[in-house]
Amino acid sequence: MTGKQYGRLTVIRQKGQDAKNADLLWECQCSCGNVVVVDGSRLRGGYVRSCGCLRRELARQRYVNNKDFTKNMGNAKNLRNEDGIMVSSLKESPRNTSGVVGVSYDKATDRWLARLMYQGKYVLLKSFETKSEAVAARKQAETIYWHRTSQVNENELQVN
Repeated sequence: MTGKQYGRLTVIRQKGQDAKNADLLWECQCSCGNVVVVDGSRLRGGYVRSCGCLRRELARQRYVNNKDFTKNMGNAKNLRNEDGIMVSSLKESPRNTSGVVGVSYDKATDRWLARLMYQGKYVLLKSFETKSEAVAARKQAETIYWHRTSQVNENELQVN
């Protein structure tokens, strides 16, 4: 693999072996100048294409094109709404397939998941048979944790 190019990475030399999966590790130089050690299967599979600079560039482009984000740049207070809730938790991610923030489908278990973080901890992390049950649990958790001014009683919502 020495001399081959994978995305922005050029393989310099072999750098040992991964103890977990026995894959060879390769030292690579990125086109930006950084040197990184990468698992060979991740390199060949296209999972790693740079030292991390590509991800940063793409993220920067997405941020620059997002008017809501750029108007709030430099002011961390503006990234929360009037209730103190992070704006990112209220907006649906492009990866969201359920159409409801905090609700997703897990193919492995064939169940719907509902989750909600409050003050850095999951207060809802539970699976359900149906999407409607998961949506209802998420809405209930939002009401309990986001729309009350008094202290929340954690027994009001069972976390699993």
